[in-house]
Amino acid sequence: MNWLEERLPGIGKVVKDVKEHPVPSHTLNVFYCLGGLTLVAFIVQVVTGVFLAMYYKPTPEAAFASVQMITNEVRFGSMMRSIHHWAANFMVIFCFLHMMRVYYTGSFKKPREMNWVAGSFLFILTIVMAFTGYILPYEQLSYWGAVIGVETAGALPVVGEMTKIMMQGGITVSEEMLSRFYVLHVLVLPAITIAFLVAHFIMIRVQGISDPM
Repeated sequence: MNWLEERLPGIGKVVKDVKEHPVPSHTLNVFYCLGGLTLVAFIVQVVTGVFLAMYYKPTPEAAFASVQMITNEVRFGSMMRSIHHWAANFMVIFCFLHMMRVYYTGSFKKPREMNWVAGSFLFILTIVMAFTGYILPYEQLSYWGAVIGVETAGALPVVGEMTKIMMQGGITVSEEMLSRFYVLHVLVLPAITIAFLVAHFIMIRVQGISDPM
């Protein structure tokens, strides 16, 4: 730590503050850990997702075959895919339960309204990440799931038609649709999620944890 302190003055104070920051006694409850569990699930998603991205091929012709190769031929591929799959499911569940806990305990009220908005966006991002990940194996269920998702987006007022065209790569479903979902899943959505997570945790640190009901 001394070596690091010499090169990054003040880093020791930051580490000490993080380690010794007091936590209210009422937060020592599993229901107050749901946000942290959501974060852990997201980190697992990132780590396993990087592994899977090394072998996945985002083209309509090769996507399904590459997923089968990951599952059946790549060392630890089946395990990593299973972890990625279940971490995605748990992330959705934990995020939903976390929001329900926040709502039930009234933690969204003044002065934490902006944090509630950030958390709501994070929940939406979680759902969209799960949906785009569901598309990537590009089997029959995935394909028709993508079509339903695109048609649903197309029904949005004002921006629906433009969103539909952007998602499917043209007026009708095209080969570009899968690559667009892939870019969303591995780059765009995680980057936006990380930005919202940083904002979310900064607001929690500044405002503190709400009192129990």
